[in-house]
Amino acid sequence: MTNAQFATLVEQYQRLVYTVCYQLVQDHQLAEDLTQDTFVSAFTHMDSCPPEHYKPWLARIAANKARDHLKSAWARRVSAPGDEGFPQSPPPGTAAPPGPEDLAVTEDEAAAIRAMVRSLREPYLQVSVMYFLEERSVEEISRALRRPPKTVHTQLFRAKKMLQQQIRERSERQ
Repeated sequence: MTNAQFATLVEQYQRLVYTVCYQLVQDHQLAEDLTQDTFVSAFTHMDSCPPEHYKPWLARIAANKARDHLKSAWARRVSAPGDEGFPQSPPPGTAAPPGPEDLAVTEDEAAAIRAMVRSLREPYLQVSVMYFLEERSVEEISRALRRPPKTVHTQLFRAKKMLQQQIRERSERQ
């Protein structure tokens, strides 16, 4: 693809890419930066996509760039101790993160959570017990249960959602 052809492609899809980025990050300047990053990435990998699929391909790259940014420590404003140049307080309009005393779990709460883990149904039970209670890695669980690591990750994700719901319901009752 020539530079002129790529310039035409950018002109054709820049609004789409910008919109995808803006919808995810909700910041005009950042969406513009991510749009530019999207096209730089697309230019370097242009040979891997057939021309008839440029539109969804560019939209996917844009979404991935925006999500990667949102997951980054910079976007979450996470700073290590001693990073004086970075903001330490939460953004305006948001609650302060809970402190260590708020996160402490009593022995009764820990026992209740262990019981919740053991009450899960299969295929989440074995995976959850091994991960949360036995503190095994995903790779160890994968080998022990002869399941692909991606399957273990998915089952853990779903188990966490179920446990979060149970914990939420328990805290509402109290």
